[in-house]
Amino acid sequence: MLVIFDCDGVLVDSEPLANTCFARALAREGLDWSVEETMRRLMGRSMKSCVEIVEGVLGRRLPDDFVDRLQADTMQSFHEAPLKPVTGVAEAIDAIERAGTATCVASSGSLDKMRVTLGITGLWSRFEGRIFSSSEVPRGKPFPDLFLHAALRMNEQPFACTVIEDSPPGLQAARAAGMRALAYVGAPYADRDALVVAGGEWFDDMRKLPALVAM
Repeated sequence: MLVIFDCDGVLVDSEPLANTCFARALAREGLDWSVEETMRRLMGRSMKSCVEIVEGVLGRRLPDDFVDRLQADTMQSFHEAPLKPVTGVAEAIDAIERAGTATCVASSGSLDKMRVTLGITGLWSRFEGRIFSSSEVPRGKPFPDLFLHAALRMNEQPFACTVIEDSPPGLQAARAAGMRALAYVGAPYADRDALVVAGGEWFDDMRKLPALVAM
């Protein structure tokens, strides 16, 4: 059995910070989305997909340095905050691994970004060598490519995998991959209705996760 963790919003409490930076960057381009709107439209997707969505709304290309400037601003925000792990997730990982279940990370974020986010929160060493990014596959979430890639690299069949996600695109990707999907709805910003519609079981406290995984 394999448990596949999303990173942002599941392992690290990065979504409010990251989307504040994204909304600020969009405002500079004349797109007045609130942080909440930015999260609703973009959360859980790869940067490539986010850029495509934004450019479609704007009707033009973003500046060539848009992503680099956004990422620099976001990384600075993570260091200054500082970024913290999701409450209870380290203990949940401990319990899951003590039970003999393998774990890995599969995120829409880049490996460079995860080196920062997982590094700041002390989780990089927990998963080193078992961290996968959408940059490694042709299509990001909501397509199943990333989760199938993670299962293949971890030598596990999709039906034996449980995915922990906090976004509709991530849940859709897990279901499309033929994997069990668990939606974490414990964050204050979580849109429980949207996550339920996307499918999968939901839970609101990381302390409940080991028991759910064992079911």
